[in-house]
Amino acid sequence: MYTICLVEDEKDLSNLIKTYLEKAGYKVIVFEKGGDALNYIGSPCHLWILDIMLGDDISGYDVIKAIREQDLHTPVIFTSARDQDLDKILGLELGSDDYITKPYSSKELVLRVNNIIRRVYKTQSALITYKNYKIDEEQRIVKEKDKDIVLTTLEFDLLLLFVKNEHKSFSREEILNSVWGDSYFGSDRVVDDLVRRLRKKMPKLKISAIYGYGYRL
Repeated sequence: MYTICLVEDEKDLSNLIKTYLEKAGYKVIVFEKGGDALNYIGSPCHLWILDIMLGDDISGYDVIKAIREQDLHTPVIFTSARDQDLDKILGLELGSDDYITKPYSSKELVLRVNNIIRRVYKTQSALITYKNYKIDEEQRIVKEKDKDIVLTTLEFDLLLLFVKNEHKSFSREEILNSVWGDSYFGSDRVVDDLVRRLRKKMPKLKISAIYGYGYRL
């Protein structure tokens, strides 16, 4: 399991991001103050998410400088409410791998994290096996023996949510937020239709309905 260190002083935002990253299979350590993040540097972390403007006297710039003094390789994503070229350029010069401007979609941030983790930590863990299914997370391909199973983007995202969290129960709202994103507005019954389509294409998936709540693999 990869560890993400999130440095963000907006508590509601950090809780939301933490929830999304944990659903994607990451361990998340949250720091509300730059000083606490500085004290953690050198401990296990696979990726840092740094807000530039923090509540104390230590900024995200100070944190990345300290990280790069000890470690040149661990990826860093900068976040900021300011969309200024100078911020982006300075962040890149200090060694950041990506920059995302607030407000942003939590799902978009998770996708960026996934892309960086896959690029930096290329391992066989991208291949997931469930029953007779071989799921290539990086190429987004599903096979049953030598037969391809063609899934839509939403079907594949739902499949990943289930196989990465086997035996965990998800409410319809949690599935909506994870698969469609927090910007979706509409009936949660679209979840039932998506589950039905995924079951039809992959009948060996043991997806159980939880009456009045949601689903569990």
